[in-house]
Amino acid sequence: MRAEATALACGRPRQKGLLLARWSAGEIARCLVALGIVARISANTVGRWLAQEKIRPWRFHSWQHILDPKAFLERARPILRLYERAQALLREGVWVVCTDEKTSIQARKREQLTVPAGPGYRVHLTPRYERKGALQLFAGLSVADGQVYGMCRNRKRFVDYQAFLLEVILPEAVRRGVHTVALILDNGPTHAPKSLAPWLAQQAQSRGWPFQVQVYWLPKNASWLDQIEIWFSILQRKLLKPNDFESLRVLARDIGSFVRYYNRTAKPIHWTYTIEKLEQKLGAY
Repeated sequence: MRAEATALACGRPRQKGLLLARWSAGEIARCLVALGIVARISANTVGRWLAQEKIRPWRFHSWQHILDPKAFLERARPILRLYERAQALLREGVWVVCTDEKTSIQARKREQLTVPAGPGYRVHLTPRYERKGALQLFAGLSVADGQVYGMCRNRKRFVDYQAFLLEVILPEAVRRGVHTVALILDNGPTHAPKSLAPWLAQQAQSRGWPFQVQVYWLPKNASWLDQIEIWFSILQRKLLKPNDFESLRVLARDIGSFVRYYNRTAKPIHWTYTIEKLEQKLGAY
């Protein structure tokens, strides 16, 4: 009976004709009875067996294979090399910047004031709120020193990304006095992969930039290689959750204030994923 319970837990419910996404101990117990393996068994017994086997079929995580290792390596190697040498490159006049967007940041005005934590109880937050709209945050992370630059926009289009580069990132490159900006970004439609490089070349010629912009595209489905995503998680944990903003204006103001607050003590991200580790991972394919 225990072997049958383990076998069920290591398969999918649909294989037994059950329209369930995941097993629970109770569902496995009912299935054992329905299959005639046992006349009666409790969910607690099944749960105890699975705990001893260290099997938890009700939990899951997402994953994906790298379908084209060669193409993935061709794009990932230069980016990992930039991460590894970002500080030395900055001293040589090459500024490495990761850019992306955090989209649809909600502004939710709570119906009642949030009650701060106290002895014996947590922060109290009312579940009722009024939607005030959403903003799109365009942000860039300086890999060498951890400084963050951001701009909030109402929409997420190529023209908005262009405005972010022209008004935030490229003026900072001028201020830093670098001769090259190494721009790391993904293949999302906001970045217009087919149009970005020609547009940058046209802007460099018409505006007379004292630097060149080199674009490094991340491999497809590889947002985990973009360091700005790590900072987005920091922003989510420290400012945006729980969400309590009375207007989009307040939300944009608070995001800007948080960026300035973060930059006071910003440090480069301790990045440990190297080219060698990636090659070792892909060696299995």
